[in-house]
Parts: sequence; structure tokens; C-alpha cells
Amino acid sequence: MKNKFQKAFTKTSIIVAVFIIIAIISISRTNKSEETIKPKEIAGIIDAVNIETEENNEKQTVEVEEEPSEESLVVPVVAEEIEDIVEESQYQEEKAVNNVQEETGNIQNQTQYYKVVKVVDGDTIAVDINGVKETIRLIGINTPETVDPRKPVECFGKEASNKAKELLSGQWVELESDPTQDDRGKYDRLLRYVKTKDGMFYNLEIIKQGYAYEYTYNVPYKYQTEFKQAEDYARNNKIGLWADGICDESIPDVVVEQEPEAQLELQQTECECSSNLYNCSDFTTHDEAQLLFECCGGINNDIHRLDRDKDGMVCESLP
Repeated sequence: MKNKFQKAFTKTSIIVAVFIIIAIISISRTNKSEETIKPKEIAGIIDAVNIETEENNEKQTVEVEEEPSEESLVVPVVAEEIEDIVEESQYQEEKAVNNVQEETGNIQNQTQYYKVVKVVDGDTIAVDINGVKETIRLIGINTPETVDPRKPVECFGKEASNKAKELLSGQWVELESDPTQDDRGKYDRLLRYVKTKDGMFYNLEIIKQGYAYEYTYNVPYKYQTEFKQAEDYARNNKIGLWADGICDESIPDVVVEQEPEAQLELQQTECECSSNLYNCSDFTTHDEAQLLFECCGGINNDIHRLDRDKDGMVCESLP
């Protein structure tokens, strides 16, 4: 009678323990998105069940070999399911960590591109930065002059300007600053390197194709060595402005023909920065107005009120 009572008590205890474990499994599966059960806690429950089972088995005297009991079949199955849950929990935790690291890396490595809205000449462009037009002076290069009213159009200037338009007009570009250079130049233009989405490094390419000179302003810059090598390549292979007979000293510079009245007015604009004397209607082209604007100090001294929207680009309705 006593053995029978002990056997019934043992069976009840094991079933209760099994139900507790099954309840834990059910809760864990229902809340996979929440914190998973710690492996140490589950291992503790399994040990407790095993110890209790062993103690009760030691108290019982089995004279005749019996068929496997219900509890001896259930406990291994439950333990196996718990181990599967532990492995799944560890996998999901590692996966979440990897996803966070991957997303963080993607954000850090993401490149920002800006739309080119105007090509002024071979070494100056304008881009849209978050709704604001910014004039960009390209670092490390200088192309023959075409838009300065104080100077004649320099040899190969038109070709360089046209090439810049061919390569950059309407393109989305990456802007790279250089810690060795100022953020902005004396005319408040951003100083940057320009790279297109397809990987073309414009500053380098325009020199290599013979449309620009390498240009160092005051201190060496990041890509100075590469740019000098590109100029040597174009010069040695007689490419672009380095070709025979293109820009020899004996060939006179080409001068843009202007009406006498326009020439006189441009000469007067050089030094007229003390008071508001000009409107956009006083200029025939955007480039003429832009040069006066920059000559007077750009955004910091827009004495003639030519830049109404404060984006660094004046008289944008002019051709």
C-alpha cells in the first residue's frame, strides 16, 4: 500500500513539473519578439526534474520489470524541445546583433549625392544642396578663363567649358571636402572635389583629358600628386590644350566681341562696390552679373542686391 501511494505521488509530481515546463515553452513561443528564456534558467528546471525523478526511483523497489512509465517517455521529449528553444533563442539573438551592425555600417557608408543645376565653366559649378543652390569651386584645378569680363577669353577656355557641361550637366555628384583646404574660398564658394555616381573623379579627369591645369593654392592638397601626374600625362601625350599649335604664345587670345557701351560698363563695374548701382537688367548675361557679384564679395557683400534668394547665384533669369 505504501509503495503504491509513493508511486502515485511520484507520478503526480512529475506530471506537475512537466506541465510547468510545457507552460514555459508555450509562453516562450508566443512571445518570440520579447526577451527569450535564459539557457541557465531552463537548465535549472531540467536538473530539478531529473533530481526529483532519481530520488523517487531510489525509494521504489521494483521486483518485476515493468513497461516504461508515461513520465519516463515525456521528460526526454520535453527536454529536447527546451534545448531546441535555447538554440533558436541564441540564433535569433545573434541575428539581431548582426542586423544592427549591418544597418549601422550601411548608414555610415552611404554616399550623399547632389544635383548639378549649372555649369559655370570648367572649374566652377552650382549644385542643389537640400533646396539651396551652392556655388562649388573645384579644388586642385584651373581651366582657361571664359566668363571674367575683366579678361579676354583664354585659349581653350570655350572647349574646357563645353567639356565640363558634357560631363556634369544634370548629373548627381558626390562632394568631397579637403581638411587641408578652407571650406569656402574668398568669394564664399564651397571648395570641393566632385565625383559622379558612375565613379568619374571630375577634377582628375578634366586635367587628364587636357582641359585644365593642375592648380595649387597656398598649401598642398589631398590629391596633389595624382593631379600633377595627370597633367604630365596630358602634356607628354599632347592632349587637349597641350596639343601642338593649340595654345602657342604666337596665337593671340580670342576676345568676345561686345558693343562699345557694354565694354565701357564692364570696365566701370570692377570697382563699383560701394553703393547699389546695378540691377540684373544692366547685364546681358548671367556670367557678367555673377562676376560683379563675386568681385564685390559675394553673399557677404551683395551691395547691388543681385542675389535675391541668397543662394549665391545672381540674375538667374539671364542667359
